[in-house]
Amino acid sequence: MAASNSKEAEPLAGLIGKSPAMQDVYRVTRQVAASSATVLLTGETGTGKELIARAIHELSPRAAGPYVRVNCGALSESLLESELFGHVKGAFTSALENRTGRFEAAHGGTIFLDEIDSVSYTLQVKLLRVLQEQEFERVGDNRTIRVDCRVVAATNRDLLDEIEAGRFRDDLYFRLNVVPVYLPPLRERTGDIPLLAAFFIRKYAESNGVSISTISDESLAALARYSWPGNVRELQNYIERAIVFSHDGHLSLDLFPPHVRGGAPVRVSRPGARNSESLCRELVSHGMTSAGDAAGNLYERIVSLVEKELIQQVLKSCQGVQTKAAVRLGINRNTLHKKIEEYGLESEEGSAA
Repeated sequence: MAASNSKEAEPLAGLIGKSPAMQDVYRVTRQVAASSATVLLTGETGTGKELIARAIHELSPRAAGPYVRVNCGALSESLLESELFGHVKGAFTSALENRTGRFEAAHGGTIFLDEIDSVSYTLQVKLLRVLQEQEFERVGDNRTIRVDCRVVAATNRDLLDEIEAGRFRDDLYFRLNVVPVYLPPLRERTGDIPLLAAFFIRKYAESNGVSISTISDESLAALARYSWPGNVRELQNYIERAIVFSHDGHLSLDLFPPHVRGGAPVRVSRPGARNSESLCRELVSHGMTSAGDAAGNLYERIVSLVEKELIQQVLKSCQGVQTKAAVRLGINRNTLHKKIEEYGLESEEGSAA
């Protein structure tokens, strides 16, 4: 029995760490991989959910079958429905030929639905049917298609909160949450930072053709104190940057960003950026507020004005591409689309579709 537990806790491909939290992840992943159960991966952005999804597939009896990933947050509702279930020629204006959906493509294998929380309430009904009945129809068709594929879903949000807010169906949640796997944030497993740092140092030293031999204890201590909102992905980026700027084969503390070292982050002011005082003056000049306004109402109006300007600037920097802008803003594409409509930006950003 002890030997079995030891084997279950072996690290998974692409995942680094020996902390108790990661040992639990390895153990649960190996156990669930052998089954056909639906898995729900939860955890913050950058914690390695896609690596776990792929490990579940590769350790399963379906490993010889296809592994299909769908980023549900990157597509609008209509495009996502066609992407998942396919469509027939003529189903809509741009449907010039029949198209096989991702569920059909994953037949005999595994489909990974990333950012499952961003799926519209309407489309959730169709997903629930696939999970329960393993059947669906292509968009514009009435022929039922049956599939045999395992579903692994992932989210960085609390789906119970989404259910309470009326954005996620409770029956779909219970059907997805057969086996939950929680990916801990890096701040909950700081003991793994030296291992992760060593791995990324080897990787990026080799890819950049440099010889990096050591990282200072001072640097490791600072990395352990930092809260890592971007998790392992953020650590990976900072190690790569430090290697690029290192000149002596040693990663010293000064090679890491100020906020990692304990200071305030450097912020670059943009031309045209306005402070709160100028925003208030603009609100008054437009008759949007007055000295007698309630503080809460004033606050909401200022926040809306700032949010509108931020979205405009990000859309402009992304050439109107909403998917890219949503990533930069840290929101899903559906939320961004609603904000664009709310602030009347659609006509201003005509290429943002």
